[in-house]
Amino acid sequence: MRWLSRRRLTADDHTPTKLDREANADDLAALDAFIVDRRGVELYLEPETTATDTTVVAIADDGEWIRRRTGSPRAAQRLAHRRSVPLYEAARVGYPERMRAWNRNHPERRMR
Repeated sequence: MRWLSRRRLTADDHTPTKLDREANADDLAALDAFIVDRRGVELYLEPETTATDTTVVAIADDGEWIRRRTGSPRAAQRLAHRRSVPLYEAARVGYPERMRAWNRNHPERRMR
């Protein structure tokens, strides 16, 4: 029953969401700035959950990373295409070892 659902539709692709906060322009700008300011960035798409919108983890070649909401997989694909960076499904390929090594070496900055 659609009318009982607390789900909202995103303007981007009409995909239902059920989350704490939707992605906004600041989220996409942060990912874009990270890509521009670092070398060898790869994007890892994380699916929407009941608590969080679709997210992307951007990981630089040294393992530094950030996670931001994108709103939809399509928005993540557009960002990856525009900046010519690879986009992987995190659930399929996992995260690279360099991210785990960076976390071990920077425990104070793990929750970005």
